[in-house]
Amino acid sequence: MKLSQIGELTLLEQIRKRFEKRSPDIVIGIGDDAALLKPFKKNILVTTDMMVEGVHFNMDFITPYQLGFKLVSVNVSDIYAMGGIPRFLLLGIAMNKNTAKETFDRFFDGVHEAMKHYGLSLVGGDISSASKGMSLSATLIGYAEKCLKRSGAKKGDRIYVTGNLGDSACGLELLKKIKRLIPIEISKEQRAKSKELRIKMLPKGLTWEDVEPLLTRHLMPKARDPRRFIRYATSMIDISDGLLIDLSRLCDESKVGARIYTKNIPVSSELKKAASCLGISPIRLALSGGEDYELLFTAPRDKRVKAIYIGDITESERVIIDTSGKKKTFSVEGYQHFGIQR
Repeated sequence: MKLSQIGELTLLEQIRKRFEKRSPDIVIGIGDDAALLKPFKKNILVTTDMMVEGVHFNMDFITPYQLGFKLVSVNVSDIYAMGGIPRFLLLGIAMNKNTAKETFDRFFDGVHEAMKHYGLSLVGGDISSASKGMSLSATLIGYAEKCLKRSGAKKGDRIYVTGNLGDSACGLELLKKIKRLIPIEISKEQRAKSKELRIKMLPKGLTWEDVEPLLTRHLMPKARDPRRFIRYATSMIDISDGLLIDLSRLCDESKVGARIYTKNIPVSSELKKAASCLGISPIRLALSGGEDYELLFTAPRDKRVKAIYIGDITESERVIIDTSGKKKTFSVEGYQHFGIQR
């Protein structure tokens, strides 16, 4: 069945029933012209992000379920990057009227799974028809007791990341080689029977165990909760467009420089193996690949932080020190809308 055969009102009512369970913080939820939320008596954080077909995603490579999960995660990551706790979600969805109802339902399956993972409540949004590709938007509301900005880094602070970098970018490169949907959200038993996951589809020299973490990181990323180190952090940003470009943003806002060490950049064993088979530099992916959604933050050097130390905040220079000790100035490299991609 197509969406045009169902109609907006019926679709909205289905969404309302599916997400009608309410937290005590919601006075009025889906059904009125606006949601009514109880004040937190804390700092309120609001973020929004768009995902446009042909720009942010390709439906030849991502399932509707994965897309729903990812849309929520990328917005949660922005709340986490400010030191906050995400709570309320609003969705804006535009799909072609000839879209199959199953696509609509599976998209919301992914949204629902992500909401359960992060403890969110859906409080409203909008749906519309689109003449061409799909356009999605999520708005997330959260709160923070201590709000972290990009502008708090000080000379002498250490620079940390919360996990491996480059996995998502490598996952995308693998999808370009595989050229088909990979239903990583299905059960292991289903995957074992799935024709799409036959070994012959993988680049030579790689096994499913090698590529699964990389594909998962790109298709269904999970945002990193900052609560274990937030009390020490002086500034923070999430790595959505690439380490170098996001570190540059943090430095620009803090009016400081940075020195990072390639030997300290965390790279997974799966990335090293896959990058070698693909003929790509793993460190290049780690420095410039986007959509890892790890957190990049700074903290005073005398604090013991449970994260990965990659460098130091300096007065003004922005350099990478390679494994031989050679220093090189780094430039803004990563994904930019309306910009020249390097």
